[in-house]
Amino acid sequence: MNIPVYNMAGEVVRHIDISDVVFAQSANDAVVHQALVAQRANARQGTSDTKTRSEVAGSTKKLYAQKHTGRARAGSIKSGLRRGGGIIFGPHPRDLSVALPKKMRRLAIKCVLSSKASEHGLVVLDELKLDEPKTKGIVGVLKALGIESAILALPEVDEVIVKSARNLPTVKTMPARLLNVADMLAYEKLLITEAALRQIEELWGGAV
Repeated sequence: MNIPVYNMAGEVVRHIDISDVVFAQSANDAVVHQALVAQRANARQGTSDTKTRSEVAGSTKKLYAQKHTGRARAGSIKSGLRRGGGIIFGPHPRDLSVALPKKMRRLAIKCVLSSKASEHGLVVLDELKLDEPKTKGIVGVLKALGIESAILALPEVDEVIVKSARNLPTVKTMPARLLNVADMLAYEKLLITEAALRQIEELWGGAV
């Protein structure tokens, strides 16, 4: 597959070939969905906890006689029906993680990358350099390329770029090796430097 490479002014400087193994996978929505569900599930802590009637502080004495009071029968003050009592069917700590086979995860990422490439969602820059942290610098690049929402993938962490983009709500910066299904689906474009693109091809270019 042949795609253009842009400079920071939004001009095409050359065309390059990219790996069909990574960027020309056939669509597999089922695998992508499973990867997305697994990623979101694995991000949950599962530490929510509530006290049952056996765990709350309070007397276990029966509140009043079972019969002949004209009132509904009642047990201890720790009943879940009473204020301050235990929580009925409340959450408790549990493991919410979902195991996803390595081959499925690799395939899902390739499918999303291929979708970006085929639907003009992949934009490659020859380089991205700023002399100092300036949000205006990133805004200028995005405007020149006609991009509103994007993941900005770099070959390595660049503090100047990160600081320049962190105040933009529609831009997320990350190292190319950390690209994932959830983030790529959440943003319209994948803005990536040529060096980061080659990193991705090396990382994900193996057999599925």
